[in-house]
Amino acid sequence: MQTRSSGNTQGIDVSRYQGNIDWAKVKASGMTFVFIKATEGQTYTDPNFQKNVSGALAAGMLVGTYHFFRATSTEGAKAESAHYASTLNKVGGAKALQLPPVMDYENNPGNLSKAQINTVAKAFLTELQRLTGVKPIIYTGNSFASNFEPSLGTYDLWVARYSSTRVPDDQPAWKRWTFWQYTDSGKVNGISGNVDMNEFEGSAAELRARYAAATPKPPEPSEPVKPTEPPKGGEPMTAEEKAAFDALKAQVDKLQARQQMEVPVWAKAAVDAALAYDTKNPLFSIDNGASYDFYRFITVMYRRGLFKK
Repeated sequence: MQTRSSGNTQGIDVSRYQGNIDWAKVKASGMTFVFIKATEGQTYTDPNFQKNVSGALAAGMLVGTYHFFRATSTEGAKAESAHYASTLNKVGGAKALQLPPVMDYENNPGNLSKAQINTVAKAFLTELQRLTGVKPIIYTGNSFASNFEPSLGTYDLWVARYSSTRVPDDQPAWKRWTFWQYTDSGKVNGISGNVDMNEFEGSAAELRARYAAATPKPPEPSEPVKPTEPPKGGEPMTAEEKAAFDALKAQVDKLQARQQMEVPVWAKAAVDAALAYDTKNPLFSIDNGASYDFYRFITVMYRRGLFKK
């Protein structure tokens, strides 16, 4: 496979083992992207998953997630994909993130044959794409990659080989890597201790472009909801103000009805301002959470000054 290049963009992957992360420092250190552990097996969810996703997004990083694969049957594989997809919904779903979800398949505790390894891998990947609408990436080790048959080469490869001199080996399914995890003992500002270091096979702009179609950004607010300001808090509405308020509320209700999550750190100021704007005619309630698109929409409105009295 190809060597590393000085023009390639750099990133990391993290889990609960990295503890509390200062994402602003991570971004300032030159890291462009991050893959964050979401789940493992059929029931485990990384306790820092949602906090890490919110922090990385707020810092402006390109964010993806990964699932540590353990299944030994197609039924188990589908159950794991369902668990992963359900967990992704807590941060707005796979399409709310810039990088695709990842199947981390790196060992064989069930002593499966190569044929069985490929069968369960395909079951997981197919089901995950059906549930999320996004084609996944495969993460694996340099040696374990030899188990995958050529048909799985249609999935991008994130390969682990810890070496400063040897490139990953050519495999039946891949002759190039898309991401290379080249060390597990990296040092990055904002993280205490070691962290896995990764490289994408191109620039940051090329990374964004590669997955832009697969993981589209949430839409910007449409024209009907950004014209006139809503009525000032507590004052009677004119007919024009009521029309603007109703249009804004309809858009808010539509976005809020999607997959629900708690208020992310980066949206808290916007949500607080929107709720305080008019307590007699609140735009929304977040007692049960709301979607990633909803929080992004409210943040855009807040930055445009729509909730200033």
